[in-house]
Amino acid sequence: MNLKQKAMTEDPLERIEREEREKKEKKGPRTVMTILAAVAVILACILAYMLYQRNSLVKQLEGEKAELAQQMVALQEDFSSLSSDYENINHQLDTSREQVAMLIEKLSKTEATNRAKIRQYEKELGTLRTIMKGYIVQIDSLNTLNKKLTADAAAARREAAESRRANEELSQRVENLSSQVNAGKVLRARAISLTGYYSNDKAGDRHSRIRYMVASLSLVENSLADKGPVRVFVRVKDPEGVLLMNNESIEFTVAGETLQSTASREVDYEGAEVDMSIYINDTGEFMKGVYTLEVYTEQSLLGRAECMLR
Repeated sequence: MNLKQKAMTEDPLERIEREEREKKEKKGPRTVMTILAAVAVILACILAYMLYQRNSLVKQLEGEKAELAQQMVALQEDFSSLSSDYENINHQLDTSREQVAMLIEKLSKTEATNRAKIRQYEKELGTLRTIMKGYIVQIDSLNTLNKKLTADAAAARREAAESRRANEELSQRVENLSSQVNAGKVLRARAISLTGYYSNDKAGDRHSRIRYMVASLSLVENSLADKGPVRVFVRVKDPEGVLLMNNESIEFTVAGETLQSTASREVDYEGAEVDMSIYINDTGEFMKGVYTLEVYTEQSLLGRAECMLR
């Protein structure tokens, strides 16, 4: 029996059901293909969006790296323009210039997407800027003092040669010069900084992980200063202005005022520059915000610094 004869003998209702089944069987694969195509389009859109976001982030990071590089080059030019008549300061300037050059080279070899390294270089750049400001202040102060002492000494010699009647006035001027020399004997410091450290002894700024802090500074060279043991005191205040203290905190007196220290350390000063660090331990949990550092000797305030914990 051929298909035509079979169709003629087939019950009409059965034929209708059979045709409906055949239509559904043909429609099923089309539906699946349509769904798969829609899913593919959606996935393609998501992938395109993710690529766009990634490219945008990379461009932003590359822009930040380029800006940081410009700041480093500007600082390098600033260091190049600095000069001094003092050999010790010139040696320090040469060292800082080398540090800036090395920092520029390291940045050029670092991918913009390495955010940890980029942030580290930003901090190093900030430290070098602070050092440069210290050089400027130091050079200006020494130049000003040198000019004044030279002028005063020349005037004193001229007055001494004029007559004996000027002896009293000359003595007074010599006494003033002596006072200036005594002022020059006061110790000074540079590169003052305050840094937080984690339990693994790595520097960081997350307040919840900070276990101790370190105050660092350099007592600058001063041939006029008294030689021998010198105790340096630090006062560290938290973001609320509360002085950090532990069982090693002691009182000290400066300019007739008694102050409480956070920590202190004694060094042997022989007139040459001395680098030193003072540890701040066992002062309790650290909070988010800006910590302030003050550094003293019993002669005077040496300087201040800040540390931001996030």
